[in-house]
This record gives sequence, C-alpha cells and structure tokens, in this order.
Amino acid sequence: MGCFNNIITNIGGIPYISSTNTTVGTDTVDIALGFVRRPFPPVGYFTVRLTDAIPTGTTATLPITLTLNGTTRALTLFGGTPVTVAELIGGTGVFTVFNDRLNGVLQLISRTIV
Repeated sequence: MGCFNNIITNIGGIPYISSTNTTVGTDTVDIALGFVRRPFPPVGYFTVRLTDAIPTGTTATLPITLTLNGTTRALTLFGGTPVTVAELIGGTGVFTVFNDRLNGVLQLISRTIV
C-alpha cells in the first residue's frame, strides 16, 4: 500500500453541531443532533455542542447514543467500549467525535470527565 494510502478528512472544515434534545431512557441516554442540511462526510471529525446537561441523578452507567439525521448510533471509546453518562456528566460544553460510517466507528475523541 505504501505512502499513497492517505485518507483526507473534513476537507471543508470540521462541522459544529448543537444538540437539540437529550433524552434519558431506561437503556440509553440519547443526544439528538437534529438534521444537518449540508452533505455530512462519511468519514471525519465533528464537534458537538451539548446544550442540555444530562440531568443530575441519571445512572452513570447508561450508554450514550447520538442521533443525527434520523440515525441513532452508539458513541464509543477506544476499542469499542461504550461511552457512558460518567464520561459526559458535568453540564454543557463541547466534545469532539470521530465518525467513520463506512467502518461503523463513532468514537469520542475528547474526554469530558469533571
């Protein structure tokens, strides 16, 4: 394969998406990101602005999912370990995600533990 196996991500910049709703369920906590009108790259980074804090008292072991353009996917850490409420608790703010739809990767890049 050599040195010509370069994959370029986010040529047009890194998308910045604000959450539209955070829903605490019995099995997961879903962070809705609404609908992105411009074409969303299948591989690349994006920044999420969490506008609704996960409510205090939410079970820390619940996994986090992200819903974007009507598709819900589990957010993971390195190695495929699910991101839980414990990693995102602490209010509102921003975090970075790497998305590779082609290989089923949706990985939290920036840790947000307080």
